[in-house]
Amino acid sequence: MKLDLAEGFVHAEAGEQAADIIRKCVHCGMCNAACPTYRLTGNELDGPRGRIYLIKSMLEEGGANRDVTRHLDRCLTCRACETVCPSGVEYGELVEIARPKLQRRSLYQTMLRTSLMALASRPRVFRRAFRAGLALRALAPKRFRRLLSAPPASTSPKSPLRSPTRASSMRIILLDGCVQGAVTPQVNASLANLLASAGYSVIRIAQETCCGALPLHLGAERRAKRVMRRNLAALAANLDGVEAIISTASGCGVTLKEYGRLLGTEDAKRVSRLIVDASEFLANPNIGIKLRAALPLQSIAWQAPCTLASGMKLGGEIETLLKSVGYTLVPVADANQCCGSAGTYSIFEPDMANALREKKLQNLQADDPDAIATANIGCQMHLGQASSVPVYHWLELVQLQDD
Repeated sequence: MKLDLAEGFVHAEAGEQAADIIRKCVHCGMCNAACPTYRLTGNELDGPRGRIYLIKSMLEEGGANRDVTRHLDRCLTCRACETVCPSGVEYGELVEIARPKLQRRSLYQTMLRTSLMALASRPRVFRRAFRAGLALRALAPKRFRRLLSAPPASTSPKSPLRSPTRASSMRIILLDGCVQGAVTPQVNASLANLLASAGYSVIRIAQETCCGALPLHLGAERRAKRVMRRNLAALAANLDGVEAIISTASGCGVTLKEYGRLLGTEDAKRVSRLIVDASEFLANPNIGIKLRAALPLQSIAWQAPCTLASGMKLGGEIETLLKSVGYTLVPVADANQCCGSAGTYSIFEPDMANALREKKLQNLQADDPDAIATANIGCQMHLGQASSVPVYHWLELVQLQDD
């Protein structure tokens, strides 16, 4: 795709990076078939190919107009398009470059985005705000009331971390995350105890902050990198002898794996190499952890978060683990389609998010499963608000075989 950068972008690193990505596009349109928003609206500008043209026009004209802003805001950044693109267009990276250049928001939008980013960057403050929100739910704005109306399914309360029960020299950092640490702390508590029972030394980082995913996706690039550097400093100070850094929320994990590219330092690259999703760690045959079912459920509908399947390019590990402990996984049509959560997308684009959720739940519940399992807190909360069956994080469905 031919591209003539406007003067303001010619010598800018971001402009050149975007141009290199856009030039890979061959206009084939295969991406549209995988795009949830294009499938929903049928509008070319709500598909990856159309959005690439909009970004191209922004780079050539020197700025974004209302159409560019509107249709990029409606992008989920699910990256399903990347999985089918024959030319290897890094669409997610392209949108990441374009969003900081979009039109300025209204005062209300600016204040809401700033408030959400401020909360997410301070996990302890977020936990207190979430508890207050639950207590004052009736007074909350409608869009936030929905988020507080259906707490995700829980199998157990948060329990104290056990000491390692077997000798092991392996040290593991287990990340709490912002939202998951507040809303479903039992997920990380369960994994921490599982790892401790299997003999691993589990480290929790008291200074852990937001991974930076939320401001990055909202186009606040400078803020995102500032938050990332603060989180990186907390992690880097604890890396001696660490074999892996485990993330149980795929929305965080996909961003943490990109620290090397986004920040470029040796510490950032080291963290990127050490980051693994919980499923990668537990599915590794060299780890030798044997699991069993934690709940008396028969059939499970598996919902693969976009950040896991398209972002981290992981697939099959969790399904194999769930089957190995005795659960039956029901078939799910259009399994690669986004549920509509997408971080803060369900807050800023509620109509699109709810329409996508309705389609997703129709497919997930078509065979009457006993429960739905996922690997990301955002998906768990979003689906849980409207699902007729419980929605679990998959780690709540397994436990150590010896327990």
